[in-house]
This record gives sequence, structure tokens and C-alpha cells, in this order.
Amino acid sequence: MVEVPISYPSLGSQGLTGTWRLKRPVVHMDKCIKCRLCWLYCPESVLDIIEGDGKFDIRIDYDYCKGCGICASQCPTKAIEMVSEL
Repeated sequence: MVEVPISYPSLGSQGLTGTWRLKRPVVHMDKCIKCRLCWLYCPESVLDIIEGDGKFDIRIDYDYCKGCGICASQCPTKAIEMVSEL
């Protein structure tokens, strides 16, 4: 049987993005349909879904977000915009 290594997002100071990110995701909640695909596909697990009391919000931990844009590319309503950091 072939063993496949499993990698996990780096937590703590090893996973910090630093200053090299060129773009960051911004969620436009007025376009969001709450499908959670952004959360599902984020390779760094930096999206938090906050819900309760009839509220729904997506929070992004920019300290660990790499700006890869996968969340934006998977969003069916284009509710996530990649904004320049420069």
C-alpha cells in the first residue's frame, strides 16, 4: 500500500503570512448566498463562519491568509473580491 503524506496548515508563527501577500480577499456579504464553499476550499483554514441569532458573517484571519484566491474562484456569486495589498 502506498502511503500519502498529509499536510496541514501551519499554525502559530510558522504559518504567519508576513508582508509578501500581493492580494487579500474581501467578502461582500450582500452578494453572499451562505454556501460555505469559500470555507470548504480554503487551504489555510483562515475563514471563520459566524452565525447565530439570525446573523451570518465570514471573517478572514489575514495574519495567516496567503492571498491565493481559491476562495474567490470557488464563490458562485463572486462575493469575494481579491484586492491589491499595494
